[in-house]
Amino acid sequence: MGLALLSALECAAEGAWFADETATPVPLGVLFGLIAGSVLVLRRRWPVAVVLVSVAVTPAEMGYLLGLVGLYTLAASDVPRRIIGTLAGMALTATFIVSFVRVGQDVRASDLADPGDWYVPLMAGFVAVGVVLPSVLFGLYIGARRRLMESLRERADSLEQELLLLADRAEQRAQWARTEERTRIAREMHDVVAHRVSLMVVHAAALQAVAPKDPQKAVKNAALVGDMGRQALTELREMLGVLRTGDGERRTGAPVPLASVGAAAAAAAARGGAAGGGAGPCIADVEDLVGQSRQTGMVVELAVQGDPREYAPEVEQTAYRVVQEALTNVHKHAAGAKVTIRLAHRDAEVAMQVENCAPGQPDPTSPALPSGGNGLLGMRERVLALGGVFVSGPTDTGGFRVSAVLPAG
Repeated sequence: MGLALLSALECAAEGAWFADETATPVPLGVLFGLIAGSVLVLRRRWPVAVVLVSVAVTPAEMGYLLGLVGLYTLAASDVPRRIIGTLAGMALTATFIVSFVRVGQDVRASDLADPGDWYVPLMAGFVAVGVVLPSVLFGLYIGARRRLMESLRERADSLEQELLLLADRAEQRAQWARTEERTRIAREMHDVVAHRVSLMVVHAAALQAVAPKDPQKAVKNAALVGDMGRQALTELREMLGVLRTGDGERRTGAPVPLASVGAAAAAAAARGGAAGGGAGPCIADVEDLVGQSRQTGMVVELAVQGDPREYAPEVEQTAYRVVQEALTNVHKHAAGAKVTIRLAHRDAEVAMQVENCAPGQPDPTSPALPSGGNGLLGMRERVLALGGVFVSGPTDTGGFRVSAVLPAG
């Protein structure tokens, strides 16, 4: 608004001078100048109209500020370049013509020697270029810079949206990882402890039944219960120790591998039930599982096909867990049933099958073992994680069969 007012005053003064030169009423010239200069207020909305008005009043030698600001605004706007070039050429031509006439008049009116034919067009060209070109070039620079800043701002907004999306996805992945970790820990706790606790309950029931009749056997069963209880407590302490250590390391910013809990649980189970005392349970330790179940009075047959060999640690542990959990389920749901375990060592895989016969009439003195319903689910998750095949279900004779095939690699 300030530039429009200044332009109106300039055009009014130049209109008064033009009216005096052309013998026109001065108020009319002033009014014409005010109207022409006030057009600058429309420069942001209609820059083309402002430039056209400035070109139109150029012969009256008015509207210099109107032309300068109008050309700058036009060049800085989003008007197509061909229109900018056309209007700038028109302003340049009009200014050149007016300057050519005015310089020619000044040369003829002066008493100096004739400067030559080149002087007038050269001076007129200098004036036209000096009036028009700086405004156009500066406007083009400001327009390009403005568009660049808008592009950078849009890019920054887009990057901010992408970062927010990535943050949401990272939070979802973290939540998924926490859920997977809780599931993994629950599965390890179930696999490591449930088997021993189930055997402890069975031995405790047997102890209660034989104590009045056979004190020596009762003492033997009591010793077995104590040993299994101590083993279960040791495994629990080791797993809880891993969890506490992991929690402390998380507070200090050091990540804890998810497999550490599973590794500790596996090592605990191996120390408690493996004869070899290796770094984790393996297929060779299945014989110890069979022996523990036989001590409870269960009839268990173990058949091995092929030449036993070493497999990857995760394959060994998964095979062990499948057999262990299958035996635990027999203790819970089919106490007294005969069990057949088959292990097959093949070229590219190892297969295992645990099948129990139909359970007989339940013994009223046998304990009722609780079931969480996660045994088969945990076995399936372990086997499928290694790319194996897991099948479970009832048999035609009323028993139950668990089969798994693991790749040897």
